[in-house]
Amino acid sequence: MKTNRLFHWAPTVLALSLFLTAGNLAIAADKQIVPNLTATPTFTVSTVPSNGDQNPYGVVFVPRGFPEDGLLKAGDILVSNFNNIANTQGTGTTIVSISEDGTQSVFFQGQSGLGLTTALGVLKKGFVLVGNVPSPTGTCTGDNESGVEQGSLLIIDRYGNLVKTLTSPELLDGPWDLTINEDGENTQVFVSNVLSGTVTRLDLKIFEFFGERIIVERSTQIASGYIHQCNEAALVVGPTGLALDKEKDILYVASTGDNAIFAVKRARERTTDAGTGSIFIQDTTHLHGPLGLVRARNGDLITSQGDAINLDSNHPNEIVEYTSKGVFVAEFAIDPPPVVGAAFGIALVQWDDGFRFAAVDDSANNLDVWVVK
Repeated sequence: MKTNRLFHWAPTVLALSLFLTAGNLAIAADKQIVPNLTATPTFTVSTVPSNGDQNPYGVVFVPRGFPEDGLLKAGDILVSNFNNIANTQGTGTTIVSISEDGTQSVFFQGQSGLGLTTALGVLKKGFVLVGNVPSPTGTCTGDNESGVEQGSLLIIDRYGNLVKTLTSPELLDGPWDLTINEDGENTQVFVSNVLSGTVTRLDLKIFEFFGERIIVERSTQIASGYIHQCNEAALVVGPTGLALDKEKDILYVASTGDNAIFAVKRARERTTDAGTGSIFIQDTTHLHGPLGLVRARNGDLITSQGDAINLDSNHPNEIVEYTSKGVFVAEFAIDPPPVVGAAFGIALVQWDDGFRFAAVDDSANNLDVWVVK
């Protein structure tokens, strides 16, 4: 009888252990981001490279599985610069790489006058994507954003070499931000366009035989109608941060000019334009020109506030978190008053018991990184 009891008891203990372990992992995975940011980051590093570029915009983590034979390795952080050494907007040319110990180096330097934007992403197969919106004079005038050029999307290999430039007057009109969906052999890149107020989906095919090549199989405008205009504080405003809920197939769009976050349904598969989609978050108390946007594993949305729209001088430079239902969670300032407009690109990577969160401070030309376990 004792043997039988032990025989029946052992699976019960195992099941209980598995239940507790799974529960702990679920709790860790649901950890909220902004409430766990401390006043002092784990480390802060300058984003200014040797050529003096300023105004960091985009930031992204190099993901696990990235090829190890190039200049980057998994865990590195990339930051794109929008301004040159003279602080002229729309003229920065560099992407800097920051290692896990905070060492900075130049990963890529392009031709003069690019104006590298927040549209910065990394493909696991060894490529880096970055948008550019040039402004030779650093100015923007008129309803048609004259003084700001169309720009393009650059594709860079893991050795820091430019291998392809994607352009389209209709579908890549001022690539301002992006998010990537990699699913096996299929890769989708969603790009927000600041000069046309639209969002484009690029369906890519990457060939690894007979030399690595990237082919754009389809380009589809999936959203439009977002406010886009010149702005004295930010040069130009329009749709910016993008975050994808793969399970529900919803693309969230942080529209700076609208001071709102929209939800576009069937983003991965749609073949027609959904307009702006539906308003998901409209919060004049906590949204101040939303720019960067990331989605946590628990479904929360974290967005940076650029202060070009709906400025609150008492609460500038905010990183704001909302639940998956659009309910406000918390806010955190990366710079205190009187500084305004310091927040832009943000990036997040999570594991079972913690996360790494990165935010550029484009007033101080720094990258702040928090490691929370």
